[in-house]
Amino acid sequence: MEELVLTEPKEETIVEEQAPKKVNVDLGIPRTERKRLVIIGGGFAGLHLVKKLDKSDYQIVLIDKHNHHNFQPLLYQVATSGLEADSIAYPLRKVLADHDDYHFRMGEAQEIRPYENVLVTDKGNIAYDYLVIATGAKTNYFGMENVAKHAYPMKSVAQAMKLRNTILENYEKALLTNNLDEREELMNIVIAGGGPTGVEMAGALAEFKRYIMPHDYPDLNIERSKIYLVELMPELLPPMSNVASEKSKEYLQKMGVIVKTETKIEDYNGQVVKTDKGDIPSRMLIWTGGVSAASIPGLPDEVMAKGGRIKCNAFGQVEGFESIYALGDVAKFDSEDFPKGHPQLAAVAVDQGKFLGEHFSRLYKGDDLKPYKYNDKGSMATVGRTKAVVDLPKWKFQGAFAWFVWLGVHLFSLIGFRNKIVTFTNWVSNYFSRDRHSRVIIKD
Repeated sequence: MEELVLTEPKEETIVEEQAPKKVNVDLGIPRTERKRLVIIGGGFAGLHLVKKLDKSDYQIVLIDKHNHHNFQPLLYQVATSGLEADSIAYPLRKVLADHDDYHFRMGEAQEIRPYENVLVTDKGNIAYDYLVIATGAKTNYFGMENVAKHAYPMKSVAQAMKLRNTILENYEKALLTNNLDEREELMNIVIAGGGPTGVEMAGALAEFKRYIMPHDYPDLNIERSKIYLVELMPELLPPMSNVASEKSKEYLQKMGVIVKTETKIEDYNGQVVKTDKGDIPSRMLIWTGGVSAASIPGLPDEVMAKGGRIKCNAFGQVEGFESIYALGDVAKFDSEDFPKGHPQLAAVAVDQGKFLGEHFSRLYKGDDLKPYKYNDKGSMATVGRTKAVVDLPKWKFQGAFAWFVWLGVHLFSLIGFRNKIVTFTNWVSNYFSRDRHSRVIIKD
């Protein structure tokens, strides 16, 4: 009899089929009978468009890579320890909390498919009936790779926080070195760009140097700490009047800021700022020197204007597309008064956002549509405590009254009642104490 040999059965190799990658269709937002209005960007233009549609009968979808709106005109105060970040930020989910068909999705728009009425994001695709591009502007380094690598931009809350951390860290490092050249590099700050942001940043840093550094860093010789404001044009605040330009320069120089106009920055290696008028040793180059439109790929080349802006008709519609609109810094409206496009300012973005909100209401009701016309309400900039310049269409003034006007306008423009109260309280405290309560280093 043959011996029976028992063997264990071999395990079968099971090959699982590769499941096809799922695309999140419409970002989890259910379709309704309402027309879907997708808005890209929760900046000034997008935010005020959404607010204007609070009683509309559209399905409103807001998409932004951040979950908050940040009040950019006050970012410099976060960077210089004057305000906490949450004082100027507002959650985008709260904007239309009472609207029964408002949806927010945090994601980054990657491509527009205009002939399919589809927007591609990093979180999936979404179909639209109407699309509004309100992506704003991005920092423009004019092709200087080293500057882009080493300089510090200031377009978001995160960037302002990084600036604050680095400024304070550099002062801490300066205490620990006996090398005077290295200490000078750490203490010097160069600001590129003499527009409102650059002027306001320079003034805030000059006050920080004068009132905070002697108490926080008594072991440092603050006279060795220099603040430079570098501007390519002959005057500061180029869009404003000559009076405002001259007065702001006078204020800054009296505060100890070294103002260099008609000076071109050519390179920056992280330690030395190279200009056509000489080198400036500094570990901190704050770049406010230019912006370009933050456009999205997908639209045909013929609708793109200089600087990446999108050509629109007088109603904000992208040329050749009835269902696509553009707003704010990214848009170039067809206008006889502004043949090169409206100024890339917050006031313009707010005004265009409100206009388009009314446009969509008229469109839904079938009312006559009105073309956009910008009414310039003026411009302003603050240099420091009781120092500001204001240009109104029929009146230009400077000094303490201008500063109080600047405070009132910016406080009123902040989004959210809490933000207004917290900011006002901080300003009152800073006014009487000249202190900066937010000078803390927060690591990642």
